[in-house]
Amino acid sequence: MFKLEPRPAPSSALMLASPLLALAITVLVGVCLFVSLGKDPLAGLQMFFVEPLKSGYALSELSVKATPLILIGLGLAVCFRANIWNIGAEGQFVMGAIFAGGVAMRAAPDSGAAFWVLVLAAGALGGMLWAAIVALLRDRFNASEILVSLMLVYVAEMVLSYLVYGPWKDPQGYNFPQTITFLEAARVPKLVSGLRMNVGVWMAAVSVVILTVFLARTYAGFQLQVGGLAPAAARYAGFSSRRALWTALLLSGGMAGLAGGLDAAGPQGQLTPYIPLGYGFGAIIVAFVGRLHPVGIVFSAVLMSMFYIGGELAQSRLGLPKAITGVFQGLLLFALLACDTFIHQRLRWVAAK
Repeated sequence: MFKLEPRPAPSSALMLASPLLALAITVLVGVCLFVSLGKDPLAGLQMFFVEPLKSGYALSELSVKATPLILIGLGLAVCFRANIWNIGAEGQFVMGAIFAGGVAMRAAPDSGAAFWVLVLAAGALGGMLWAAIVALLRDRFNASEILVSLMLVYVAEMVLSYLVYGPWKDPQGYNFPQTITFLEAARVPKLVSGLRMNVGVWMAAVSVVILTVFLARTYAGFQLQVGGLAPAAARYAGFSSRRALWTALLLSGGMAGLAGGLDAAGPQGQLTPYIPLGYGFGAIIVAFVGRLHPVGIVFSAVLMSMFYIGGELAQSRLGLPKAITGVFQGLLLFALLACDTFIHQRLRWVAAK
């Protein structure tokens, strides 16, 4: 029989190459999938890896999808490094969109040009408040943050549905479940006229730099990581586990809420029941493929965005089902987990007794 046993010293080079190997496995399985569905594998791969980079418009759309994934992934990386499993970033994203939308609807024709800053601040606050519920229940009652954060996703979605079907429904929207279209003062400024790329790109870039410095160069970041890697050592050193819990969850929730505000006040321009786009769940894969490192998260977010866009193109041009996007995302995650398993462990044949 075969048995997994730990390796004495996992290869650092293989650890760095693992995401690339996982991508190669994903592509190989994807080719087999296209062939089994009777589709041209080269055309399928072109939808996922060429079309999203083909033009300025394509790059703009790529940035629209990559920006929230980067922001949410950065916040989740902080949580995961601190050994706090925030699985409910999707709910914090939705609540951020709700708070941002509530402020955006109060914009008037004479509102200042910087009104959108208040909109995004409200979005970040909404995400932080939703994550604070998780922190409070974990802190006071030792409730599992995995279950609480995940269940709150569905509560946030129900709150959104109630608002867009009820008190916030546009009275002139022909009975569609949507709010009014936000005024220009409440919309996130675009970087290029005629394209949807907006200032969220710069916010994501600045966040990458700040989080890199925070995790690698600050005492607070060191405390968080020690608490995650060695809780007993953290307690011995006098580090506060409560402070680490609240810091990680509030930071993660704020980043997810900011992403929700950017989406609502950017490409969406209003609230609808379709605000939940799966970014909060997709960002979990982004964080792990990026090795929980801010720079790695940028590259993995771009790759995941290519999967989103490629899935949409494959659906419209090749007639593939909508689920193809999730299939590629799942393949990438499981391939990465498999690679990591064999990097840290090896298969050994053990003779049956």
